[in-house]
Amino acid sequence: MTVSDGGPHVNDDAEATESSTLSLDDGDIYACQDGPRDAPALLLIHGSASSTRSWDSLVPMLTRAHRVIRIDLLGHGRSAKPADRSYALPDQARRVGTVLDRLGVEHAIVVGHSSGGAAATALAEQRPDLVTALALINTGPSLDAFIAPETAAIGPSQWPLTDEQLRRFASTGFSRAGYQIPEELLDEVRAMTFHTLTATMQATRDYLEQRALPDRLAALGKPLLVIFGEDDRRWRSSSAADYRTVPGATIELLPGLGHSPILEDPPRTAASLLAFTAIHTARAD
Repeated sequence: MTVSDGGPHVNDDAEATESSTLSLDDGDIYACQDGPRDAPALLLIHGSASSTRSWDSLVPMLTRAHRVIRIDLLGHGRSAKPADRSYALPDQARRVGTVLDRLGVEHAIVVGHSSGGAAATALAEQRPDLVTALALINTGPSLDAFIAPETAAIGPSQWPLTDEQLRRFASTGFSRAGYQIPEELLDEVRAMTFHTLTATMQATRDYLEQRALPDRLAALGKPLLVIFGEDDRRWRSSSAADYRTVPGATIELLPGLGHSPILEDPPRTAASLLAFTAIHTARAD
């Protein structure tokens, strides 16, 4: 069953945005599409404590060449936030695959930001027929690359966070102090429950503990692009070199950018993605 959220929205660069909520067995999942529906599919997966909105500035630069699909993972954005469902990455990936099947997508290049790159990897492991290539943006290859936060861990008694706590929590997602974090993204964190926030973050740690991403990706044999803002304050940007163990991987470091190049410099990020997708869309054809 698919439930529309109110119909299409205008996009000057391509076909109108089409958004819908799809009812899955373990929760409703929100999805939206932009660009020509007959163009090659490009799936964008957000990171923890984020949503489809994190891609808003990037999407208009991608729709000239792609049918761009975005999904709010369970626990995030406009998707359901149940307390009694699994947030493990293989389960998140299974839901993403089901959504793509419902949308009639047979092949897609998959892009993941931060922990969304781990979800993209899990999808490729489950559905190698569906995923033709992957692009990971500031996705830590293993827990060894994680930069522990200076602030104390958030406890359930502190939830929901005050505005000041929320901005401090989100600040490491950008390259410099004082970056004006979009209010709509802060609203997405506010909308999460303490359970969904902690369960989704723990799911990424569990997945990386089980096996590092470069090892998983090397076994898949899929074309890989790794983009890393050099000034990332959550994952050591030097760890991008770990992905060189994946045969044929392309690695790009972006000077002056932090953990969220998709927000800090959308044109530069889009240029890297489009150069990669142009090659691998042509090969898939």
